[in-house]
Amino acid sequence: MRITSIEYRIENLELTRPYTIAYKTISKVENVVVVITLENGITGLGTANPSTQVVGDDEQATLLALQKWDKDLLLKKDIRQFYDCLYVVHSSLKNHAGARAALDIALHDAFCQWLGIPVVQFLGQRIQSLPTSITIGIKNVEETMREAAEYYERGFRYLKVKLGKNLKEDIERLVQLRKKYKDTVHIRIDANQGYSPDEVLHFYNQVKSLDLELIEQPLSVNDTVKLKQLPLNIRKMIAADESLVNVSDALQLAAHPESCGIFNIKLMKCGGIQPAWEIAAVAGAAGIDLMWGCNDESAISIAGTLHVAFSQPHTRYIDLDGSLDLAKDIVSKAFNLKGGMMTVTGLPGLGWKK
Repeated sequence: MRITSIEYRIENLELTRPYTIAYKTISKVENVVVVITLENGITGLGTANPSTQVVGDDEQATLLALQKWDKDLLLKKDIRQFYDCLYVVHSSLKNHAGARAALDIALHDAFCQWLGIPVVQFLGQRIQSLPTSITIGIKNVEETMREAAEYYERGFRYLKVKLGKNLKEDIERLVQLRKKYKDTVHIRIDANQGYSPDEVLHFYNQVKSLDLELIEQPLSVNDTVKLKQLPLNIRKMIAADESLVNVSDALQLAAHPESCGIFNIKLMKCGGIQPAWEIAAVAGAAGIDLMWGCNDESAISIAGTLHVAFSQPHTRYIDLDGSLDLAKDIVSKAFNLKGGMMTVTGLPGLGWKK
């Protein structure tokens, strides 16, 4: 069953509202779309929206990398030589995580459609469903409370709050959230490298009574040594994000003394489902829990993340809200979401519907 066509395009999926994190404000969303067609007409989809700050490429650089790439390396290959197809992609586009992710996801989608099973069943399903968190960007206290109320009404009980610009206001936002929602809402925070080691210690001492689930990437990626010097009880709560791009990073973070208790894996950082699986294997060997995150992405790549996340027994957290604020998408559905709980659709491949 040969690959007969590989096409690329870029689409602006837009946002229903802009939001701010520690180092940028996002007001529009472009995704690169990859379409792989097999000789029997099966169409595999992959999408990518990498972050320049993390992997050095944005969506425009991703599209350019794909346009310059020799697609003849993959064209006419038999999809049944699946792992050889993946090797071709990952070995020939080493420096372009977004391009690799889009092709990798599309290959998984096409291959598992050909098999007639969901990707997660091919990988080995270990989890049936999990609640996703939904993200509140950096806002003042009043705006934070208003947005939290909106998400609560929509059934979400896991909130991820972006911090990292104003430590005092960060703490006050969390205090007010816990005061209002008591034990009915789980709170995760993401500082996006916005704190110094001293600020992390101060922050932790001020909020340790608030029962936070986890603290995502509080220190700069350049502070891995200082991260390992934080007290163990804090490190256990930390989810490495920008510090964790590839397997090499995973090995460094897991080396004794471990830098964190959680790996936040994103397909847009590591380059797709196959390298995500490899990072997850390192975490499993080291006893590190898994969190699965995303950028502002089409439901296609969100579904790709969900499938691989549900194949890992040590997955504890998902933060897969990246398609929920898009004004439009390239498919009508690729996963189920009800009351904040996510499941796969059960359809072959990534399970998407036009």
